[in-house]
Amino acid sequence: MPASPTHAVPTVPLLINGEFVQSRSTQWREVRNPATQEVLARVPLATADEVNAAVDAAKTAFKTWRVAPIGVRARIFLKYQQLIRENIKDIAAVLTAEQGKTLADAEGDVFRGLEVVEHAANIGNLQLGELANNVASGVDTYTVLQPLGVCAGITPFNFPAMIPLWMFPMAIACGNTFVLKPSEQDPLSTMKLVELALQAGIPPGVLNVVHGAQDVVNALCDHPDIKAISFVGSTKVGTHVYQRATLAGKRAQCMMGAKNHVVVLPDAPKEQTLNALVGAGFGAAGQRCMASSVVVFVGESAQWIPELAQRALTLKVNAGHEPGTDVGPVISTSAKARILGLIEQGIAEGATLELDGRQATVPGYEQGNFIAPTLFSGVKPGMAVYEQEIFGPVLCTMTVDTLDEAIALINANPNGNGTGLFTRSGNAARKFQEDIDVGQVGINVPIPVPVPIFSFTGSRGSKLGDLGPYGKQVVMFYTQTKTITERWFDEAAEPAGVNTTINLR
Repeated sequence: MPASPTHAVPTVPLLINGEFVQSRSTQWREVRNPATQEVLARVPLATADEVNAAVDAAKTAFKTWRVAPIGVRARIFLKYQQLIRENIKDIAAVLTAEQGKTLADAEGDVFRGLEVVEHAANIGNLQLGELANNVASGVDTYTVLQPLGVCAGITPFNFPAMIPLWMFPMAIACGNTFVLKPSEQDPLSTMKLVELALQAGIPPGVLNVVHGAQDVVNALCDHPDIKAISFVGSTKVGTHVYQRATLAGKRAQCMMGAKNHVVVLPDAPKEQTLNALVGAGFGAAGQRCMASSVVVFVGESAQWIPELAQRALTLKVNAGHEPGTDVGPVISTSAKARILGLIEQGIAEGATLELDGRQATVPGYEQGNFIAPTLFSGVKPGMAVYEQEIFGPVLCTMTVDTLDEAIALINANPNGNGTGLFTRSGNAARKFQEDIDVGQVGINVPIPVPVPIFSFTGSRGSKLGDLGPYGKQVVMFYTQTKTITERWFDEAAEPAGVNTTINLR
């Protein structure tokens, strides 16, 4: 239930027009350490007036920021990436405390966002238009990529550093201003990144932050001065955001839920494959939209399932800051309850529980939201553990006879975020990447998230909107193309007379 703030626990501020301000909201939520249930802070559900003030600040700042020279924008992000590097361990420590992932994974979270900041510093090469000389006599046509205006971003709990850094750096580098709504479950590391962004030189009003839940999301979707919205999160919320925002005339890109399959052929390199499956299935306690949550064993490779279970047993479950931890807690008690319910449902529907992590206990952290690695075999379409995104350390395995069957199985699933194939066969790999209907494909790579010079390209039920985060696509998302056709008359030439056709002469 929402709680009122007390003096004993810090409150998370809003950022409006370059100032960190305390919310006047009467509704607050607690930010808890998922390993201990310690209350780290309280976060406000911003009022309608506060959301409007943030958007107004961004709208005003856009008037000057939109014409800021490319070099000015680039240098801010060069400074920003330096500040993130200098503070990466401090940010990771806060991230682990509020989200639960291991310190090493938290540093990876920050680093993958840092790569996008570095990409934003290259905006001079990314925001180039095109020119065609002499499309008609003395006539040139060229395009420019101009910023849209005020943009907004709504981010999830599982990557509180990386995903905000997917959004506001590229939007701002393109000349837009931004209103960010971090996850209300773990906004502290995001706010540290926001503080560094201001230190790097982002002017007042160019970046603003509001906190909240459904009402704030709806306000951002509806606000007439917001031109584009970026979202990463669940399919249910993402579909709502896309429909509401586009109905209000905005651009929207929504990266949503997934059910990522990895196919294992009998010729795959066994040790490397098993290690990759365990890491991609159980890392971050399975709380990744790109987690490998379903393994499809083809033919004789199904004999590896017992060894997969044994390897998963070696993972150490503990608080994320403890040395040697492989799997931390899930984000909340409600998330844990949901995951345990799905495990129970999987058993009831006939899947075989090869590895049961429901009774995980961690000495010294008895109140933590821990679930140990859990492995199902005999999973089939129609089962809840297959149809739903579990978002926990639960790995489902299935068996088929041929690669064609595996491809058909994956293509029948409504989601299309990522998939992978483990094999030594170049022919099988090429067939797989050609025939599979999934946006991001890994060959002997279990989590095929591209580096920022390419775009994140989830597809089908995992994505709404044509253009993905970062890379070339996000520059197109955060800009509008203006086409200019121009002619300069030769004053010494004879006028050509009236032209009543549509042809240029």
